[in-house]
Amino acid sequence: MTTPSEPGDGRSNPSLSPIMSERRQLINLAYRLLGSLAEAEDAVQETYARWYTLSPQQQQAIESPGAWLTKVAGRICLNLLGSARARREKYVGDWIPEPLPQLAEWSGGQAGGTTIDPADHVTLDESINMAFLVVLESMTPAERVAFILHDVFRYPFTEVADIVGRTPAACRQLASSARRRIRTSQTPAPPTARQAAIVRNFQQAWEAKDIDALIGLLDPDVTATGDGGGLATTARRLVEGAEQLARGLVDLVGRLANLTILERTVNGQPGLVAQQDGVIVTVYAFDIADDRITHIWAVRNPEKLRPWTVGHSTRTDPDAQHSKQPHRDNR
Repeated sequence: MTTPSEPGDGRSNPSLSPIMSERRQLINLAYRLLGSLAEAEDAVQETYARWYTLSPQQQQAIESPGAWLTKVAGRICLNLLGSARARREKYVGDWIPEPLPQLAEWSGGQAGGTTIDPADHVTLDESINMAFLVVLESMTPAERVAFILHDVFRYPFTEVADIVGRTPAACRQLASSARRRIRTSQTPAPPTARQAAIVRNFQQAWEAKDIDALIGLLDPDVTATGDGGGLATTARRLVEGAEQLARGLVDLVGRLANLTILERTVNGQPGLVAQQDGVIVTVYAFDIADDRITHIWAVRNPEKLRPWTVGHSTRTDPDAQHSKQPHRDNR
């Protein structure tokens, strides 16, 4: 099995051991497969635990340790995706993928006062924007793994098959089905600078409690989803319609004292965070089409806000471009 480069620059850090230099690739893979940084870290930890249970002779017999680690991590994530479906059916309210900040916006900038580990980056590109991750949630575990491994990480289907446990032809069909889901669910997004301007105007209209201005920035059929996980209050049902959402937002900012709305980068795209008494309590991600906001995701579950509120070991990549590299086509 080969070890194709990850999204972004894909470069390994020469100061890391050959085994630990794979950690960044594994974190990137596992986050895209699971949509949860906490679960991704657990999957990678389990992957390394399995490596270190091998005898020195067994380790030396493995021709490509990176390929071995990727195969194990992929299979662990595939199993976790199956059990995650059952867990999320019992989840209180809607489940939204865990949002990630930029490195510069990570709480404290460092983990526990220590230097950031260069192996612990999550590369920010279009394969982790919130709309993309939400579509991935609609896929079967096998579809998601086949699609991410092939289309995002550029593994050939012969190698994807070894991870998924299907034939290469079956994996090709799985990835094709996943691509159709992506094409039918997503619309072309405006350039990042334009998105940032729309989000900034939205922030200013929200702070000014200007309902008409908010309605002008929202698509008439806009929807909003909140994720509190039973640990924070959110709207019980999907909020639909520009006027209803605008009035709800104005009511919210009017009811909560000491609420500050700030521009932030969320999963590589312009977003907002709400701070109350200086603590981030909500992260907002946006889907924008035709210069109107079509969907808002509001993540309030404090367990999903750890990277925004406390020091953490995993870091996003500040140098990544917000676009994927050309994919190697093995169809």
